[in-house]
Amino acid sequence: MLDAVLRREQPLDDTLARDAGFAALDPRDRAFVRLLLATTLRRLGEIDATLASRLETPLPPKAAATLDTLRLGVAQLLFLATPAHASVDTSVRLVESIGQRHLKGLVNAVLRRVARDRDGASPDGADGADPARLNTPSWLWESWVAAYGEATTRAIAAAHLHEAPLDLSVKGGAETWATLLEAELLPTGTLRRAAGGRIEDLPGFADGAWWVQDAAAALPVRLLGDVAGRSVLDLCAAPGGKTMQLCAAGARVTAVDLSPRRLTRVGENLKRVGLTAELIAADATRWRPTAAPDAILLDAPCTATGTLRRHPDIAWLKDREDVARLSLAQDRLLAAAVGMLPAGGTLVYAVCSLQPEEGPARIEAALARLPVTRIPVRPEELPGLETAITAAGDLRTLPCHWPERGGLDGFYAARLRIK
Repeated sequence: MLDAVLRREQPLDDTLARDAGFAALDPRDRAFVRLLLATTLRRLGEIDATLASRLETPLPPKAAATLDTLRLGVAQLLFLATPAHASVDTSVRLVESIGQRHLKGLVNAVLRRVARDRDGASPDGADGADPARLNTPSWLWESWVAAYGEATTRAIAAAHLHEAPLDLSVKGGAETWATLLEAELLPTGTLRRAAGGRIEDLPGFADGAWWVQDAAAALPVRLLGDVAGRSVLDLCAAPGGKTMQLCAAGARVTAVDLSPRRLTRVGENLKRVGLTAELIAADATRWRPTAAPDAILLDAPCTATGTLRRHPDIAWLKDREDVARLSLAQDRLLAAAVGMLPAGGTLVYAVCSLQPEEGPARIEAALARLPVTRIPVRPEELPGLETAITAAGDLRTLPCHWPERGGLDGFYAARLRIK
């Protein structure tokens, strides 16, 4: 699985979903496998630095599987508190089972040295290194420093080193469900629990009382205001969290997504929570509604660099070329969405990206070439997150916001009115 992510550039969640061996594990072992993989990817810079200082020469490409075995072993030793004998023994047996028996001695020696040294390592990282910088690819670090400054960039990168809490959006009765779920009710209405455990076992899951959705991801819908009885298009709707929000708020929702497979998942999610929407599999840059909606939510495809707390593989799967490619797609989607709305209609554009090229730059371009004006976000619309409103009046959450509560995903959203 690690090889699939790092060398074949396959998202971790897709890799897990396709692996028959993973599916056959019992729930506890599945949870550990995912935790081990996510931790290895989240701390990959530190892990590789630790290995580089203990290998006299880099391993050759043909020993890639052994390198990944070492990475998994170091992740267990330094970040998962696995007993040394267990991590070393399983790693040695693993490298033997993959046909690289001649490297057993190397694996044993390197991991035993890491185990001996770990008591003297920094509590925040390996060998007293700089975890925030080491675990952030250079292109991301440089981009964020230019956009937010080095101090904020360091705070963002530090937030990415920790597993995100579990956030839930509820159909109603948030205070009651907060008690039943032993969750904190955030000022924005989201419920927050510590990560861990089977989601399906929590109270209310089988009844469809709530769905999983990061607190930041729930904010763009708030910018549409009261949608009860209004017709709303949810463009690029999968996996459906915002679709469910809109339906629960009483909107008449049409959810459009390019992928029929992902749209099927939206339908399954809606069915579980007892909500309905019209689902259309189509390219939103070409499709047009039969009647103009009152409002549109465009949650555009993006690099998703704001979600590294939950998806650490993204840091190693994306690059600057992805930002440029997706920016072009975002411009096309914005133009199409504006063309679907009547004068006075409202459009909320959102991306779960920290890259300024995918957020404010796209809106400034839209303001320059499309018949739209900006509707600034008001502080009362974002209780407890007033500092997430930019000077221009848009929404910008960062992973380092609400640190005392466990942080947020990085989201950008802007609200526009059609002229």
